Amino acid sequence: MTEPARFAIIGTGWRSEFFLRVAAAAPARLQAVGVLARSDASAARVAGWDVPVHRSLDDLLAARPDFVIASVSWPAMPGVIAELVQRGVHVLAETPPAPDAEGLRKLWHDVGASHLVQVAEQYMLMPGHAARLAVARSGALGTIGGVQVSSTHLYHATSMIRTFLDAGMSGATVSARTFTAPLVDPLTPAGWSDDLAPKERTTTLATLDFGDGRMGLYDFVDNQWWNPILSRRIVLRGSHGELVDDTVRRFENGEVITSPITYRRSGVDLNLEGNDVVSAAFEGRIVYRNPWVGTRLSEDDIAVASLLQLTGEWARGDGPEPYPLADACQDHLLGLAIGESARTGADVRVERDVWS
Repeated sequence: MTEPARFAIIGTGWRSEFFLRVAAAAPARLQAVGVLARSDASAARVAGWDVPVHRSLDDLLAARPDFVIASVSWPAMPGVIAELVQRGVHVLAETPPAPDAEGLRKLWHDVGASHLVQVAEQYMLMPGHAARLAVARSGALGTIGGVQVSSTHLYHATSMIRTFLDAGMSGATVSARTFTAPLVDPLTPAGWSDDLAPKERTTTLATLDFGDGRMGLYDFVDNQWWNPILSRRIVLRGSHGELVDDTVRRFENGEVITSPITYRRSGVDLNLEGNDVVSAAFEGRIVYRNPWVGTRLSEDDIAVASLLQLTGEWARGDGPEPYPLADACQDHLLGLAIGESARTGADVRVERDVWS
């Protein structure tokens, strides 16, 4: 068995608890060796996780983590990343790595050449998206020309769009508009609400034209992550077929063939294996296997755990970069363009930038 990925965390906010939770679920493979807390109040927030709490970066690094997670505020993030890189530390930065375009360019100038920075973008490691990507890359849909994402916001969604399109660092023309309408919103990060009166919520629609017949459609409603009456929709449109959520339609040998992606889930009905997503299959072959079976992790936590393990392998020189700083900068730049176009009502052109 390989050594567990050893990581430390700077910051004690709600995002830090994601990493601590998955480490507690899989201690043989993920090990949180310390948390840096700047105050008594922040230290108290992570006291229940049974992880050493440190007050200085020197003490944190003395625990010899494979990498350090920077889980701090947007304004503080570039400085924390730069300090860690100056010390030669492998970094996993929370999203986004800098607040704005100028901050992204300065951060790249300061640390880009170090190749020590990855960013915590986990969405394509979720079971459903990983299965869809495997189907797309199998050639079942032909050449992917259109991707529609109505699921998550800005840089997360642009990461998905770029990956499914295999768009790399191509420039893009972004056109966005917003629309406001009443919507019932019974669940937020604060929990369930008894207030069921519709509230004004904004929908942002954007097209991202990467050229060469490649386009993305971004569709996000305020609080779409949490609102249980809003579904998630993923569409991959290829030259020979289309995938909508988990259903593929394509033309083959003179016939239209409809094939689902199916998931094996344990713990259903009389199955006593425990609640897990075990695998995903398409047309008789496995396209995804959950590497964390037995942990009972949610699908988002599965993705976070996989990201931590991949980052540990990269930091030890045993694997590729899971999500490099350059990709994170490009995705956030596209997300910023969506926001700018929505505000101004004008198209925004995103060109290849310094990290390209």
